[in-house]
Amino acid sequence: MARKVIITREVILESALQMLIEEGFASITVYSLAKRIGCSTQPIVWQFENMEGLRDALSEYAKEYAAKKASSRSKDAAEAFRHMGKAYIRMAMKEPNLFRFLYLGERPKNEPYSIKDIAGAAEERELVAKIAKQTGLDEVKAMRCVQNTILYSHGIATMIATGVFKASEKDVMAMIDYASESFVLKERGN
Repeated sequence: MARKVIITREVILESALQMLIEEGFASITVYSLAKRIGCSTQPIVWQFENMEGLRDALSEYAKEYAAKKASSRSKDAAEAFRHMGKAYIRMAMKEPNLFRFLYLGERPKNEPYSIKDIAGAAEERELVAKIAKQTGLDEVKAMRCVQNTILYSHGIATMIATGVFKASEKDVMAMIDYASESFVLKERGN
């Protein structure tokens, strides 16, 4: 008797992520995903019940994928922050379908960002404290610099991912560095 091939949740999510990156979320159906994997629809339906379940799971999987790419091992807070920003911009440039899915309302239960969400997450407080120390700003002013840099970067990334703005990665990074430095100078009162 032939050995049964087991299609794991991980295989399904990885294939769905690749489809998302290459073709956009609209291209993913239970049937198209099964075809890509080379299986029937049964393993997908068994693992996720329906497209809503798959979309929810893919949303979490895609967020984890993006977070891994954005993480930095640098102990320098400003460099770690720049690395996150560069990863974000690179995603908009090289994986615009993923960017739109994660940040422009295609993923499920996508509620609008609030200013508190932008830089107030507990895991970013340590980063803000380090940036404050490096820049000589208090944490409230450093937080404003981080928020403004993120908002500015998001605007550029959105324009890139939607095809409204074209520039080299080097030029975009220079723009963001300039804006970030300007935000710090403004907070210092210069």
